[in-house]
Amino acid sequence: MCEASAYVVNEEGIETLLLEGVDKVIPEDGKLILENIFGQRKIIKARIRELALVDHKILLERL
Repeated sequence: MCEASAYVVNEEGIETLLLEGVDKVIPEDGKLILENIFGQRKIIKARIRELALVDHKILLERL
């Protein structure tokens, strides 16, 4: 499986889970739309901090 879990990283470096099983990240109008394999969708005003593909992690920073 190639899905990843998306986390929001705060200023202290603490990761908070946003969505599991993410298979799409779509940038749109200064926001990111994350969709997972279960049809769930989250929209967040953030930027990608890091893609750790081996660890199946997407790290985001809020804007």
